[in-house]
Amino acid sequence: MFARRLHPFPGDLGSATVGWVSPSQPRLNLLLSYGGWRDDALERQLPPLLRPMGVHCLEARTGNEAQDLLRRERIHVAVVDVSVPMGDSGLSADEAGSRILQLLRRMDNPPPTVVVRPPQASHRDAGRGLQAMLAQGAFAVLDRPFPVESLLETLRRILQRHYAGTWPTGPAT
Repeated sequence: MFARRLHPFPGDLGSATVGWVSPSQPRLNLLLSYGGWRDDALERQLPPLLRPMGVHCLEARTGNEAQDLLRRERIHVAVVDVSVPMGDSGLSADEAGSRILQLLRRMDNPPPTVVVRPPQASHRDAGRGLQAMLAQGAFAVLDRPFPVESLLETLRRILQRHYAGTWPTGPAT
């Protein structure tokens, strides 16, 4: 019988999560942009899974909201859905996703970024798109649909590679 665990144990994200923390004292800010592509939205699943470990998910439903969060908050990790609408600026969803990636890349200390994109029409398109996203500074690219465990594993890899398996130093705000 196949069993699937939906909730991470404290050690699932490496040594960075030893011990639970108070949700009022986040240790890591995660920008979570969301293009509204599923009913059982990742934006509803991820925050409750990560909150007990000190991860504060800052949700952005539009590119404009993401821009505002990037100006106001210190971001340690970004999950950018390239299907996110920009808002009232007239940019298409693809342009809005690219705009968020540009803003992240131009930051003084750019956070590692996970790009979420719609299914690609062909392997050739998938390869070209992957290459373009990696050139824009993406740490990883996930094609929808994917299980939340794939994103959790990617976040674990980010902590290992970018933060040496420990939480970022300094306050999360």
